[in-house]
Amino acid sequence: MAAFSQWRRFVFFDKETVKDPSENGKNFQLPMGISACDSGRGHIVLGDMDGQIWFLTRSLQLSSFQAYKLRVTHLYQLKQHNILVSVGQDEPGINPLVKVWNLDKRDSGSPLCTRIFPAIPGNKPTEVSCLSVHENLNFMAIGFTDGSVVLTKGDITRDRHSKTLSLHEGNCPITGLAFRQAGKVTHLFVATLEKVQCYTLSVKEYPRVELDTHGCALRCSALTDPSQDSQFIVAGDDCVYLYQPDERGPCFAFDGHKLLTHWHRGYLLLLTHSNKSPSKSDYGSRQTSPTEKHILTIYDLDNKFIAYSAVFDDVIDVLAEWGSFYVLTSDRTVYMLQEKDTQTKLEMLFKKNLFVMAINLAKSQHLDNDGLSEIFRQYGDHLYVKGDHDGAIQQYIRTIGKLEPSYVIRKFLDAQRIHNLTAYLQALHRQSLANADHTTLLLNCYTKLKDSSKLEEFIKSNESEVHFDVEIAIKVLRQAGYHSHAVFLAERHMHHEWYLKIQLEDLKNYQEALRYIGRLPFDQAESNMKRYGKTLMHHVPESSTILLKRLCTDYHPSKDSTDRDSLDRPVENKANPEEFIPVFANNPRELRLFLEHMIEVDPFSPEGVYDTLLELRLQDWAHEQDPGKKKVLQEAALSLLRSDNTVFDKALVLCQMHNFKEGVLYLYEKGKLYQQIMHYHMQNEEYGKVVEACKRYGDSEVCLWEQALGYFARKEENCKSYISEVLKHIDDNNLMPPLLVVQTLAHNSTASLSVIKDYLINKLERETQQIEEDERKIRQYREETAHLRSEIQELKTCAKIFQKTKCSMCNSPLELPSVHFLCGHSFHQHCLESFAESEAECPTCTPENRKVMDMLRAQDQKRDLHDHFHRQLRCSNDGFSVIADYFGRGVFNKLTLITDPPGGKGGAGNLEAEFNRDLLINTKRNV
Repeated sequence: MAAFSQWRRFVFFDKETVKDPSENGKNFQLPMGISACDSGRGHIVLGDMDGQIWFLTRSLQLSSFQAYKLRVTHLYQLKQHNILVSVGQDEPGINPLVKVWNLDKRDSGSPLCTRIFPAIPGNKPTEVSCLSVHENLNFMAIGFTDGSVVLTKGDITRDRHSKTLSLHEGNCPITGLAFRQAGKVTHLFVATLEKVQCYTLSVKEYPRVELDTHGCALRCSALTDPSQDSQFIVAGDDCVYLYQPDERGPCFAFDGHKLLTHWHRGYLLLLTHSNKSPSKSDYGSRQTSPTEKHILTIYDLDNKFIAYSAVFDDVIDVLAEWGSFYVLTSDRTVYMLQEKDTQTKLEMLFKKNLFVMAINLAKSQHLDNDGLSEIFRQYGDHLYVKGDHDGAIQQYIRTIGKLEPSYVIRKFLDAQRIHNLTAYLQALHRQSLANADHTTLLLNCYTKLKDSSKLEEFIKSNESEVHFDVEIAIKVLRQAGYHSHAVFLAERHMHHEWYLKIQLEDLKNYQEALRYIGRLPFDQAESNMKRYGKTLMHHVPESSTILLKRLCTDYHPSKDSTDRDSLDRPVENKANPEEFIPVFANNPRELRLFLEHMIEVDPFSPEGVYDTLLELRLQDWAHEQDPGKKKVLQEAALSLLRSDNTVFDKALVLCQMHNFKEGVLYLYEKGKLYQQIMHYHMQNEEYGKVVEACKRYGDSEVCLWEQALGYFARKEENCKSYISEVLKHIDDNNLMPPLLVVQTLAHNSTASLSVIKDYLINKLERETQQIEEDERKIRQYREETAHLRSEIQELKTCAKIFQKTKCSMCNSPLELPSVHFLCGHSFHQHCLESFAESEAECPTCTPENRKVMDMLRAQDQKRDLHDHFHRQLRCSNDGFSVIADYFGRGVFNKLTLITDPPGGKGGAGNLEAEFNRDLLINTKRNV
């Protein structure tokens, strides 16, 4: 029971006397003899003692029509339909009539009366005490002074679509009726002077429930709106009770003799005597002394305060319309109670520091979130000033989302209020409105308070409940020294980089970091090994090498991988081992094991793997002192070179750096760098190797013999045996002109004439033989020429006798027609036409004749080219460029004539070619 004396009083309504605009500001006057009132549908309805019904509009315009002949006793204006139900009398005596008016339709200028029926329970006439109509127009309840209730069911606006029955009978007058609709269930509350009952009209038998054994006076009951669950209000002299259809609800101790009860928009209006009246039996007495005062009190039951209270003279009724309350008094005056706006009411409460009440009021008035947040802020400021920091922070928490967090944070930065700041920051994170700075501040609060339990609760919340920036949290925890918490957070939220950084740099837990990398998906494991591989290799070399072997072959995360999806994908993941070679910078043993494993597993590993392994093996070979082991290492290095997987240039540089002779020579030979092989032996003064290289590669590069001769010629040691061997090969293959050989050996002070004696003798003998052969051919050519000239002369001067009897083509006896040539060959005409290219030439002699003609043309061309060359050489400023151009076009290449014997060594042409070569070589030497 709520005590009335504890409720605060406010003036949330402005009282104003309604003025008549047509009477120059005078008070508005009601019609005389008002006997019934109601409101709704935009007008106030009044019934008087003369049977008229009056309508008062908002502009204070009055209109009326004659509804009854005698008087109007009750009015009920429906709120959802423009239907008015009235009770009155047309005849003297007790003959109440119920009339239903359709205000939207007119009949001779008056509203249309759609139904009239007498209000008589049973057969005995009785006065009507109260009236109620359901908004769906299907129920009408009429209460009588004899304690009976008549229920009209069906369409109340028509006689034939409704039926009337007696619902309730008793001895105590009916003082209040109200319909309650909850879904499809309809209830009817019935109040008498002694009881409160409820009928369920949606059930056929209309079951009744007795709710209480005390009732109320006439007009002292009402029904709340649906926001209050449509409770039935019964106002007794001592208390006000609220009822549900099946039980009694809350009770309020509002004492005083109640004259009138209304409910409108969350307000309870009670009209009481200024002093207690006698018994409740005078329920219908409305006569008061002229000096008697009535107190009108407006209660807010939800927020538990009195919104307004004032004294009026002899109030007839209080009506709610047009957003205000209208108080009608017996002196025909109308007072309007205009409710203050919400902001004004709140400001009144703020001035009295009634923030809790202001919050409740704002909620009941459906104030938006911005308005509520402002109230919470002001309430928080008030509590903060009073020193109630715990209470203040609770109010500030309710402003989250509207109030800037920095406004609150600045107030609680003091170390003594850090627990309040912590509570606010926690709430800020719960609503996912915290930024990185807020997370940093909250974690610092936890660490300052050393509240490990709260800290663990914060970071170990469910993933769906994480309302903070995880990376920021990890940073703060790490800076504060809470490494285990930071590691937990990083692992849980898969911040792999932070997890590894803390494990390696702070906790020095290298083995655990390596295990964690092995659980990661391929891409992340690869990147983290590139980043932290050197550190891990330094502290846990064996385990790191094993992981790198996995990573570079066919990597699969460990079974407890954080990426479950990766376990289901049968994709071959293989890193490039060449990219991890820098990881082994200070671990050559592990690097060797890693590289050997890679080439064993994958023979097609990148070239960098082979090059690095070659370098390691060459280093070991260079530092090894044991001949046996050195031989093994040498073979291992050579096997890498023979694998053809190394980069030639890099391998060659490595072999040269480590003076690995076998490798250098192998690579020179592999690259066909025969001159480099020669130079290598020359630099090491390996004379036998020089000659051996010439024999081995001389066929591919003839110049090697010339270089060998020049090399031995420059040596001051006694190299006669090597020079003789070189000269023999040069002589056998005619590789150098004698003059060049002599000039080459002239630089050697130890080479005497005896060294080249045999060479020169052989050369001269061979040239002598060549001269004799050339002279013999000259004599032969001269004899042949003379013979040919005699034949030509004979053909010109003497007759030619053709004595051939057989065809030179088919070797058959000649028959006419036949063809005879001066050369002595004869042919059948058909054979000549079939086989000869031209009838003017002998088919048998044509090939030989063409050879001669080709030689003549070549000589002419050569003569012309020779003249042009000399002319161009004389006119040019750069004679060397002209010669180089002709060399490039092959002008000075040896021309092998068709008539030369095989090998191209016979004849004058060969002699001339040798002479030209000797001349050019000699010229080159002089230059």
